[in-house]
Amino acid sequence: MSHQRRVLDPRLVVGASVAAASLAVAAVVVAPMAASGAVDLPDKTVEELIAFAQASDVDAFSGTIEQTSDLGLPDLGALTAPMGEAGDESGAADVDDLIALVTGSHTAKIYVDGDLARLQVLDQLAERNVYVDGAAKEVWFVDSESQTATTFTFPADAPKGTVDEDALVQTPDDMLDTALARLDETTEVTVGTDGRVAGRDVYELILEPRTTDTLVGEVRFAIDGENGAGLAMSITARGAEAPAFEFAFTDVDFSAPDPAVFAFEPGADMTIAEKEIAAPDGAAHDQDEMSPDAAPVVIGEGWSTVVEMPASTGEGDALSSLAPEQMAMFESLTAEVEGGWALQTSLVSVLVTDDGRILAGAVPTSVLVEAAQSGR
Repeated sequence: MSHQRRVLDPRLVVGASVAAASLAVAAVVVAPMAASGAVDLPDKTVEELIAFAQASDVDAFSGTIEQTSDLGLPDLGALTAPMGEAGDESGAADVDDLIALVTGSHTAKIYVDGDLARLQVLDQLAERNVYVDGAAKEVWFVDSESQTATTFTFPADAPKGTVDEDALVQTPDDMLDTALARLDETTEVTVGTDGRVAGRDVYELILEPRTTDTLVGEVRFAIDGENGAGLAMSITARGAEAPAFEFAFTDVDFSAPDPAVFAFEPGADMTIAEKEIAAPDGAAHDQDEMSPDAAPVVIGEGWSTVVEMPASTGEGDALSSLAPEQMAMFESLTAEVEGGWALQTSLVSVLVTDDGRILAGAVPTSVLVEAAQSGR
């Protein structure tokens, strides 16, 4: 099995922060709503509200979602420029897209009807669309600005569920489902104040870590008072008053969308790319061949979970491969700590160790340093 040496791109450090923020959301998750004295839903205990949300069977809806992120990151404009020879351009583009989508503010239209889903991200001068047909195992990613459309194909014998529209087109309700599935004794759960989201009466569910080894202060969900669907979520950092991450419907319609919104036919002037997704058994085969030292390691559990990515293979450490201007950028984003360099945002931290490992989590830098020194 051949190995390629990973060249450290400073964008990957920020990308790891963004990915860790997404992991924090997925692992525990959060929700903005307007409290209203006029809203007085029937009282529910924590157990009753959780059961109510888990019993929700909404599978068709459309609406507008707004996402706002303020992770305390510095200006990332320079990071979206080409980095010369630092890695492959397609990988850099993926990191740039991740940074762009999970920082700042974005508005998107979303349409769901069973196995069909469409996400329409609205930018100032362009839009991006994701079309998912779970039953047909078909996925399209379309960028109107670059006039490109990428279709992902799957083996004909791939099992049902291979294309997960919930994973590809995330909603506050998906985040709520994930959070409820992972509730344990590390989390204190309370019922908050009734309010309104997207013109609908909602309950409020509040999750608070029972550990100080996390940057997350609380997670809030707004749950539709009629059907139990999650309509909004937000994450507030420990000690902060305003959320660092918000994800909420501003309008929602629980009737089935027009089937036409799920149809996509690329225009004649579009550039079409096709990518084939390996069969599940092939992916498993690759995993079997992977060296244990090359696989990510999960350290700890709950709110203080840390993910460690192994050092790149090859001679020398990752930082030594950086050009002077890249090293200067890396140093401007990070602070030197014992055993490496760290970036801490309001919700997540990333540590690049002197031996090339990358550790990330919704935890203070000190927790990452301790995890790195423990060797897992």
